[in-house]
Amino acid sequence: MKKILVVVSRVPYPLEKGDKLRAFNQIKVLSTRYEVELFALDDPSARSSTKAVEVLGEFCCNVEIVKLNWFSIYFNIFKAFFKGLPLQVGYFYSSKAQKKLKERIASFKPDHIYCQLVRTAEYVKDIEHIPLTLDYMDALSKGIERRIPKATFFLKAILELELKRLRAYEAEVFNRFVSTTIISEQDRGHIEHEDANAIRIVPNGVDTTFFSPSDTAEKKYDLMFAGNMSYPPNIETAIYLATEVLPLIQTQRPETNLVIAGVSPVPQVKSLASEHVTVTGWVEDMRVCYAQSRVFIAPMHISIGMQNKILEAMAMELPCVCSVMANNAIGAEHGRNVLLGKNTAEYANSALKLLDNSDTAATLSKGGRDFVVSRYDWDTSSDELMRIFA
Repeated sequence: MKKILVVVSRVPYPLEKGDKLRAFNQIKVLSTRYEVELFALDDPSARSSTKAVEVLGEFCCNVEIVKLNWFSIYFNIFKAFFKGLPLQVGYFYSSKAQKKLKERIASFKPDHIYCQLVRTAEYVKDIEHIPLTLDYMDALSKGIERRIPKATFFLKAILELELKRLRAYEAEVFNRFVSTTIISEQDRGHIEHEDANAIRIVPNGVDTTFFSPSDTAEKKYDLMFAGNMSYPPNIETAIYLATEVLPLIQTQRPETNLVIAGVSPVPQVKSLASEHVTVTGWVEDMRVCYAQSRVFIAPMHISIGMQNKILEAMAMELPCVCSVMANNAIGAEHGRNVLLGKNTAEYANSALKLLDNSDTAATLSKGGRDFVVSRYDWDTSSDELMRIFA
């Protein structure tokens, strides 16, 4: 049995962030055919470790977690600044982790090393005797670019520097790996390398058994938005929903309420809580929120990668309204699987259409789940990845 060493920048459990969800489910699929060892960095503020090792141990022969510390993080960001590296690459680099990874490679003797995100590329850049695959996952540089117009003056200067470096770094690391993958054609188009078309598309998936329709829960919320609420695109969307889209809906349907569900809400998101807006924070089982809601709405104007929460909502037969941008990586059909919008009026009208017409909502719900089941099962989504390691 071949041995695969998976290197990630965050412990893929609990599954409150997109990169964790992707890594966890890919490891689960890989473990059915290969012997998998996991090497993960752990943020100082992360809540992982014991439970994570227990859960991930079901799929990995060994789980090695290296806890980063704030002194190392700040020191390596400082070094990255003067070395011309992206600051986030510096953030996740640690000489202690580098040493431990070399030890694990010597001990495990992997047949292939699979790295998630360009943040981990520095750890394997000098390895020549083992095939390497990099999962870009998202075009991180494009995400930075989309944040710049709304950034403060000081933050804008930092983001512009990071954008320039990330674009160059995403292109540079391409040549270090025998194979590269990314979540969508949309993201692949943003990698500025002459051979970017060689990057293989490996979309995310959904556990459609776990996320399945539920008719038992009482409908407490009219609208729902979910995600990591410390992530800038989600913050911007939550604020936009609560301050612009919801008030427009309420001009015709005053009682309409909204739930914003997800881990680590920043103060700007917490402050949105009101009589008609609920901010939950961490949710133990997101399926409960989906089941208690009538419409999932994601009017994202800053978006890279694939929005997992949209797929989960569709899998649970929750009718979805989202931006054209958020749907670009998903490829759902407007009117059949999802309702798409480009501005506040379109989002509000689509939401009202679903809230006021149960037949329309039911038809869209069914079309959404059928679409996800046929295209985004994790086993199907991981076919291209499995071919790389075959």
